[in-house]
Amino acid sequence: MVDNCLFCKIVAGVIPADKVYEDELVVAFKDIDPQAPVHLLIIPRKHIARITDITDEDNLLIAHIHQVAVMLAKDFDIAEPGFRLVNNCNEDGGQAVYHLHYHLLGGRKMAWPPG
Repeated sequence: MVDNCLFCKIVAGVIPADKVYEDELVVAFKDIDPQAPVHLLIIPRKHIARITDITDEDNLLIAHIHQVAVMLAKDFDIAEPGFRLVNNCNEDGGQAVYHLHYHLLGGRKMAWPPG
């Protein structure tokens, strides 16, 4: 656990979150400032600061995150109408918490470009 990392603290149970899924590799929870009717965050338990820090040894973890995203999209009834899976990287990309995380958004029509 990285001491000053918000998401590491959620993984450790130090900070509460409205968790919707967890296993040995990932935790998924509802975003506290939802931008869509369904807005979940999927994070690895392992601290990886940003997508550019992923290594070859993380390949199975990243695949698992995508599999969990699809499972949750089905569970929240957004798979068939469509959903968005987003990762923001660094300041210009909109990353606010430097612990790898994916936003799963759905339940409304998504605009493009996203902003």
